[in-house]
Amino acid sequence: MLIRKARSDEAAVICDVLRRSIAELCGTDHHDDPAILRSWLVNKTPKIVEGWIAEPDNSLLVAVEGETVLAVGAVRTDGEITLNYVSPDARFKGVSRALLAQLEVTAREQGNDVCHLISTETAHRFYLSCGYEDCGVPQGKFGTTSSYPMLKRLAGESRGP
Repeated sequence: MLIRKARSDEAAVICDVLRRSIAELCGTDHHDDPAILRSWLVNKTPKIVEGWIAEPDNSLLVAVEGETVLAVGAVRTDGEITLNYVSPDARFKGVSRALLAQLEVTAREQGNDVCHLISTETAHRFYLSCGYEDCGVPQGKFGTTSSYPMLKRLAGESRGP
């Protein structure tokens, strides 16, 4: 498995991974409610994904095996992890953990001492096991009843004064 920057010509495949991950793996969050799924998936289009790839304040990464995209993740220059989705075909194979570690490295290289994110109910235990802590009340994004604000202090020397 290789983790690298996403390419704009992969936008449709990345979009498919995002949509399948949400629809097939996040049932605890959307409860197969069509309205919640529609709300969550509305911005998961190839054109929007191309915009995320091109955005200068965004690092969109993919975990690939050969030409197959196994997972997609993104971190902003302020240390916010905005995406970390795995293909249902690659779940429980260490792909998400490896991708998250690389997102954290990228955030650290951009000068961040902390990563923050909003976790789904589905991924909440995963993030806790990776050293993230809850830092607020659930937000109910996309009509769900959860969405946990979380943060993690990154290891290494402080970059502050």
